Parts: sequence; C-alpha cells; structure tokens
Amino acid sequence: MIYFIFAILVVGADQMVKMMVRSNLVPGDMINVYHDVLNITYVNNKGAAFGFLSGQNRVLLAVPLIIIAVLFVFIFVNKKVHPLARYALTLIAAGGIGNLIDRILYGQVTDMLSLSFFPPVFNIADISVTLGCILIIIYALFAERFDNARKAAEQKRSERRAGRAKSKGKHSVGRKK
Repeated sequence: MIYFIFAILVVGADQMVKMMVRSNLVPGDMINVYHDVLNITYVNNKGAAFGFLSGQNRVLLAVPLIIIAVLFVFIFVNKKVHPLARYALTLIAAGGIGNLIDRILYGQVTDMLSLSFFPPVFNIADISVTLGCILIIIYALFAERFDNARKAAEQKRSERRAGRAKSKGKHSVGRKK
C-alpha cells in the first residue's frame, strides 16, 4: 500500500508542475531560476527521451503500459524483495505513468526543466525514472549486503519477540486469576 501511495504522490507532483507550466507559459518560454544553470523552459515532446520515436504514438503508449503493468505486478506480488528495489521500481513506474498521462491527454509530453550543462529539457517524471534506475543499479551492486542486513534485522526482531513471549510465560505462572 505504501508503494501505491508513493506512486500517487510522484505522479501528482509531476502532473501539478506540468499543469502550472501549461497554464502560465507558452511553448518556447524560458524563465531563469538560478544563475542560468537551472531554467524553466516549456517544451512539448512528441517522442521518447531526446525526441526518439517522435510520431510513434502507438508504440509510445503500448510499451510504457506494458512496462508499468509488469512493474506494479512485481512490486505488489514479490513481498520478499528489498524495499529499496521496490521503491526504485515504484519511481520508474510512477514516472512512466506521469508521461503516459500526458501522451493520452495531449499526444505529447510536457517538459520544462533545463540545466545549462545538460542539453535535453526534462520533467519530474523523467527525474523519477532516472532516480529509480540509479537506485536499481545501487541495489544490484550491493544487493547481497542489503539482503544480509535485512535478514539480520528480521532475525533480531524475531529473537526479541521470542524473548518477550518467554518472559510473559514465566510471569504468568503462579498468578491467581
């Protein structure tokens, strides 16, 4: 349930920012936010990343739908997967949903963030997908450590519960009811 709520928050933030940009700017408008390093630049993207597959609406609708469905099934069915991996996959799915909403409603994706040292204009959904991918890489590199730490924590919790159950049993012996 927490992953579903997390996804809703990410998609909501993405859509809110896009709505503000579409409502207050026209395509091509640019607002300097921070010393010409960060700008709000309103761009409509009819393709995927960097305009790739521009005009291929069926592909740009079908592929994300399939990937999002697979990710959510994996997130909600595989309870034993480490939370870091589940949050990472949730970020990827939420970013995909944010851009998919744009494609369905407008036939294109609203991009608005630009950095002076990174040419493509992007949006919150793109950040979500990128961050999710980075977290998946981190998890893949350190999965064994994450899993061992998780198993150790679960073992300690289980031992504490067993200790508490034992101590309750000792104290209840000899008590009058």
